[in-house]
This record gives sequence, C-alpha cells and structure tokens, in this order.
Amino acid sequence: MEILWMFVKAFVVGGLICDIGQLLILRTKLTNARILVIFVVSGVVLTAAGVYKPLVDFAGAGATVPLTGFGYSLAMGAIEAVNKYGFWGAFTGGITRTAAGITAAVVFGLLNALIFRPHAKP
Repeated sequence: MEILWMFVKAFVVGGLICDIGQLLILRTKLTNARILVIFVVSGVVLTAAGVYKPLVDFAGAGATVPLTGFGYSLAMGAIEAVNKYGFWGAFTGGITRTAAGITAAVVFGLLNALIFRPHAKP
C-alpha cells in the first residue's frame, strides 16, 4: 500500500506542475522556450528559497522529473559544490550533477533526428 501512495503523490504533484505549464501555453502568448526557461528558473529559485526540497521529499519523481526538477538539480549541485569546493563550486556543481540528464537529452535527440525526418512546423 505504501508504494501505491508513493505513485499517487508523484502523479498528483507531477500532474499539477504539468497543469501549470498547460495553463501557461493556453492562457499566455509565451513561447515554449520561454515556458521552459520559466520552469527551470522557478525550480532554482524555489530551491534557493527552501520550498522545493520538501516537495521533492514528499512527491519524489513527481517533483524531480518535470523541468522544475532540473532547476532543483542545478541548484542542489551548486549548493553541494560550494560547500565542498568553495566559491568555484557554484560554477561547476550544477553541471556536474545534471551531466547525465544533459547527455541523455543530447544523445536521444540525435537518435531521434537520425531515425525520423525532422522538419519545422509550418
């Protein structure tokens, strides 16, 4: 029963984050790229304010998988690296912590472009 509750929490929190994104798409004239940046930056800001960590502890993947979770990972990596290496850790920690995700996005994007015929929307 505990694992089912974990899935429900992840689904609800992740769904609410996605609902916010859908509302931004439908109700504003923001481009997809700007919405992406808003989500990543809001993840960083909420982490710095100490708000996002409790959400991650509560919802797990429901909070770490969306784009706000990427911002959370960047911020937590920078914080950990600053504590370990000092000032210069702020520049390397975020990238070090998110390197696997960035690499996966690039590799799968390349594979997708090689397998399918990419084209711009008309």
